[in-house]
Parts: sequence; C-alpha cells; structure tokens
Amino acid sequence: MAIFDQGLIQVYTGNGKGKTTAALGQALRALGRGAKVCMYQFLKPPSLETGESLMARKLAPDFKLVRLEHPWSMTSIENAEDVETMSDAIKAALPGIVDAVSSGEWDLVILDEIVFCLSKGMLSESEMMEILEAKDENVELILTGRGATPRLVEEADLVTEMRAVKHPYEQGIPARAGIEY
Repeated sequence: MAIFDQGLIQVYTGNGKGKTTAALGQALRALGRGAKVCMYQFLKPPSLETGESLMARKLAPDFKLVRLEHPWSMTSIENAEDVETMSDAIKAALPGIVDAVSSGEWDLVILDEIVFCLSKGMLSESEMMEILEAKDENVELILTGRGATPRLVEEADLVTEMRAVKHPYEQGIPARAGIEY
C-alpha cells in the first residue's frame, strides 16, 4: 500500500550547498512515516564513503542507495570523452530508474545530481521526461543538481533554488566528513 496519496515532483537546484542535504532530510522524514526510499547518486563514485552511504547500510532494506559503477569526477565534466562515458553509464541505469519510479516498490525516489547531468548533456531532455512520465502517481520524486532546465522547472510541482551567499571553501576550509559528505 502506498504511503503517499499523491506523489509530486520536487527539484532542488542552484549553486548553493544543500541540495543533497535537503533530499536526505526528506528521506529521513519519509522513513519516519514508514516509507521506503531509493536514492540514485550520480557524480559520486561508489568508492566515495559518505555519511549517506554509511547510513544506507543501517537503514536497509527501507533505504536503498544506488551508485553507478563509474569513476565519476566533477572535474572531468569538460572532457568530451568522460562526458560520453558518464552518459553511457546513465543510459545503462535508465531501466532501473524507470522501474524504481514505476514499480510501486518505493514511496520516495531521489535522483541526486541528475539535474546537473541533464544540464551538461549526459542525459537528454527526452530521457528525463521518460522518467517523469513513468512515475507512479503515489511516488514522490526528488531531483537534485545545478542547472535545472526551463522544461524541468515547468514539469515539477516544487522547485527550490539554493543560492550561495557564503561558503567555508572560500576561506580555504576543505570539505568535512559528516557535513559535505
């Protein structure tokens, strides 16, 4: 039985910190209400140990974290060969993503950094629309990443833009475990 009477599409975008954090907050809230959550992470390699990957093990089987078996790198986004390889990995994952949003197994599905992948051409607008159209009416879908396209903004029910005002990186403070990852 579905947890949500009506599943909506949420987009967290913008250049500020907090997109993944907000999605994980929604996941925690949904899990607390008995929901089952599936999160796909793009641009975060399977080898990267993050707080959410550690918690996924503790919250299984109600929380499932999927990372594509690809050595993602935010710094190689400008390299056409790397973008093509990343694009191929996303295309290979599409059937699993479509199943996650349509099968009824999950109440909340998070596609972390997929908006950025869309903005950089690793995923086509038509592939994104295929995911949205496949979504079961009771599944809440959260999409995160910089650069939401006008079409994605139009299709979403909720769009929040995180705006950077000040960040510790600017002061030379590196990413911190438990805060940024």
